[in-house]
Formats: sequence, structure tokens, C-alpha cells
Amino acid sequence: MRYFIELSYFGTPFSGWQKQPHARSVQGELERAFSTLLRQKIEVVGCGRTDAGVHASYYVAHLDVAEPLPENFLHRANRFLPPDIALYTFLPVPDEMHARFSALERSYEYRIHCHKDPFLQNLSYHFPFCKDLAFAKLQQAGRLIMQYDAFYPFCKSNSDARHMKCQLHHISWERKPQTGQLRFSISANRFLRGMVRLIVGACLQTGLGKLSIEELQKALDEQTRLPQAWSVPAEGLYLTNVIYPPIRK
Repeated sequence: MRYFIELSYFGTPFSGWQKQPHARSVQGELERAFSTLLRQKIEVVGCGRTDAGVHASYYVAHLDVAEPLPENFLHRANRFLPPDIALYTFLPVPDEMHARFSALERSYEYRIHCHKDPFLQNLSYHFPFCKDLAFAKLQQAGRLIMQYDAFYPFCKSNSDARHMKCQLHHISWERKPQTGQLRFSISANRFLRGMVRLIVGACLQTGLGKLSIEELQKALDEQTRLPQAWSVPAEGLYLTNVIYPPIRK
């Protein structure tokens, strides 16, 4: 039987989602817990790879088991797992449903706070130059990026992606003057490695006047590296949603 798992995790203590030989990962913690509780080797497949320090307020993975999971398995697994990971549901799905390849859309948020706040440490990126930002330029950069479907300028150089095509569904910048916070939101059918953090960095550079709209457009038109490429820190990034086709009963 195949089960989809809905979960969330605080990414700071982990080297990322993907299991690694000598580092702590979310996938590794889940496989260790499930294998111990079910007394069999369990492999967990995630909806995507998040980098070290990146959070997920909503994440989907799947596992395969020979027999239905026990009724109290959700409770037992949550007790076994560290407090940085929370499981919400185990949902039986058809075998052809795949956590990664069946996903139609993924959504991310990048959270920024403009004033130093110890209670937001590792949960949001402290950007002390907000007073120098032209918010209209942030929005203009976002609107420009929405017009494209290939994103070589926003892909890490060591990526193994076969192509740079992505279908963007949504981009927006939101400003909350009362809290001094900014929030960037983006949705697409797929993302390249490091893509969201590089897009946020490009928008911030544009808002600061360090990267012109013309330079950004030229890089996208010619599919070349940005002259002022900046990957913002991981702590502000969250995977927030994953959408799948309706599950066949």
C-alpha cells in the first residue's frame, strides 16, 4: 500500500530534506523512525529537495508498506520523531500517485524582517536595508520575471536539471508596514535548484538600485548569469503548499 504523508518541519537543524551519509536530514529522520516502528526497511520519497536550513510549513512525502498502517501509527510516529518534524496525516493513495512526479504545483514564501528581532531568528531573514528599498521596483522585477518560462539566471551552477523551463503561476511581494516585514510568494509547476532564493536576491538588488530592470531583462532574454547574482540566506524560505490532481477512489 502507498500512503501520502502530510507534514511540516523546521529546517534549521537539518542539512536539507535529502538523506546524506554524514549529515542529519528530514528524510533520514523519517526513514529511521518508520523503519524502527514498523520493524522493516522503509524508504520515504519526498515532493522535492529543500536545501539546508529551508523550512516547510507544508510538505508531502510517500511511503510503501505491505500491510495497512496501524490505527495509532500517526501518534506513535510523532512521539518518536524530534520536535522539529510534525506529521499530520497518512493518506492511502493509488500506487501511481507519486509525491514528487504527480505534483502539479508547488508554492514557496520568503519572509523578511527589517528590524532586528531575536524571536524571528532562523524563522525570517533580517534585512537591515529596508529603508533603502524601492518597493515598486520589487514589484516591477516580479512582474518582469512572470513573463518568462526559462530561468537559467536563477539556477545554481552545479544543478543537474535537464532543462530550465518552468511554468510560473504566481509571483507577489507583500509589505506589512505595521510589523516592518516583507513577504515574497511564488508558485510554479517546478523549480530549479536554488531558484527562489536567487529570484528574491535579484528583486532585492533591483529594489536597492544595484541591479537595473534592463540588466534583469537582458539576462532573462539571453539566458545568462546576472551581473549581481545573490542567493539570499536559507532561513527565510518556506515550502508552503503542494497541489496534486484529485485522488482516484
